[in-house]
Amino acid sequence: MSLRDLPSVEHLLQMEAGGALIAVFGRPLTLMAIRERLDAARSEIRGGSVPPEPADLLAQAGRDLEMWLLPTLRPVINATGVILHTNLGRAPLSRAAREAMLGSAAYCALEYDLERGARGKRDQHAEGLLRRLAGAEAALVVNNNAAAVLLALTSLARAREVVISRSQLVEIGGGFRVPDVMRQSGARLVEVGTTNRTHLDDYEAALTDRTALILLVHHSNFKIIGFTTEPGLAELVALGQRRSIPVAYDLGSGALLDTAALGLGHEPTVQESLQAGAAVVCFSGDKLLGGPQAGIIVGQKDVVEKMRRHPLARALRPDKLCLAALAATLVHFLKDEATAEVPVWQMIAAQPDGLRRRAEAWRSRLGMGEVVAGASTVGGGSLPEETLPTWLLALPVARPNALAARLRRADPPVIARVEDDRLALDPRTVLPDQEPILMDRLQALLR
Repeated sequence: MSLRDLPSVEHLLQMEAGGALIAVFGRPLTLMAIRERLDAARSEIRGGSVPPEPADLLAQAGRDLEMWLLPTLRPVINATGVILHTNLGRAPLSRAAREAMLGSAAYCALEYDLERGARGKRDQHAEGLLRRLAGAEAALVVNNNAAAVLLALTSLARAREVVISRSQLVEIGGGFRVPDVMRQSGARLVEVGTTNRTHLDDYEAALTDRTALILLVHHSNFKIIGFTTEPGLAELVALGQRRSIPVAYDLGSGALLDTAALGLGHEPTVQESLQAGAAVVCFSGDKLLGGPQAGIIVGQKDVVEKMRRHPLARALRPDKLCLAALAATLVHFLKDEATAEVPVWQMIAAQPDGLRRRAEAWRSRLGMGEVVAGASTVGGGSLPEETLPTWLLALPVARPNALAARLRRADPPVIARVEDDRLALDPRTVLPDQEPILMDRLQALLR
C-alpha cells in the first residue's frame, strides 16, 4: 500500500462514521483528529506497516476525541481517611455552599447594591459574617492564604524590616516558602533565634526604627519537639505594643472551632488569635474552615483597610463562586451547625462506633473482608501527627495495588490505600451519598 492509497480527509468526513463524529464533536475538532490519524498512518506506511482501514481510522479518531475531551478535574470518592487531602481538593463543600455557588453562577449582585440601585463592593458578602464570627474589626478575602500573607507583607512592610523566628521559616506544599514570599513582597527579612530555641529577647534586640512588622507563623504542618522554646503570640503582642510595632499572625489552617473538644490536639483558633492582640490574622478558607480555596484576613480596621486599598488586593481578589461558597460556609458556623453541615467537621466529629457500623455494612454488602481498627488523619498541613481512631474495611485480595489502580480508573475514581498487603477503605472520608456508588464499583471489580 502506498501513501496515495490513503483516503482523503474529505472522504473520511463524508463517511457515515465521520458524520457521526461531527455531530458529537463538531467539524473543526473532528477534522483535527482525522488529520492526526492520517499523519500516523503515513508514518506506519513509511515504516513498512499496513495502516488501518478507513473505518478503523475513524474509530481511532473517535477514541482520540473522547480522550481529548475527557475531564481531568473529575469528582472522586476519597476512601483514604485523610480528611483534608490536598491532592483531592482539600475540603469538600457543604450542600448549602454548593447550592450557593450554583445560584451565583448566573448574574448575581456581586458588586451591586440592591438597596441603592448603584455599584456596591464585593467585600460585603463575607466581611460582616467574618467580623461576627471572629470578633474582628474588619475582614478581607483574597484567593488563598499565600496571597493573604503576600498582601500583608507588601502593604504593611515593603522596603522595611519584618522580624521572624528561624523556626518559622517554613516550606509548605508545592514548594511555597515563607522566606521567598517575604522577598517577593519587598520586605527585608530579619531572622532571630535558632531552629529550636527563640527567646523574646531575640525579638527585642532585632527591633529598630526600620522594623515594620513582627511576623508569627504557626507550625501548621510540622512539630519541633525536645529542647525547644518560642515566645507565644501574647508575648509578642506585648512587645510590639511597647515598641508600637504590629504583629501579623499567619495562622494557616484557620480553625473556628476547638479541635481539642473532638479528640484532637488544640489548634489555635482565629478568635483566640485576635483576642491575644494580633493586628492581622491570615488563614485558609479550604482547610479547617471547610470552605472554598480562599485567603482570609481579619484584624484591626486601620491595618486591614491599608491592605484593602493596596493595588495588589485587586489582583488577588476572589471570584463570585468563591465568595458565595465562603459565605454559605460561614453561616454554618454562625448558626452553630458546623459539625452537622460542614463535611470536614462532620468527618472530624464522626465517632468510632458509627464508623464501625458503616464498615460492617460494607463487609456485609460485599460478602468479604475484615473490619479492623485504624487511624484517620486531618491532613492538609493541619494538626501534624494527630490522628483520629477509625475502623477500616480491609480486603484480602491477591494483588491489592492492582485493585487500587483499577479503582482509580473507575467512574467515578475511588482512591483507597494499601496497608499490610490489603486494600483498606476508611468510611470517615466517604460521603454518605457516595456509599452506594462505592459498593457498586467494588462489587463489579471483585467479581
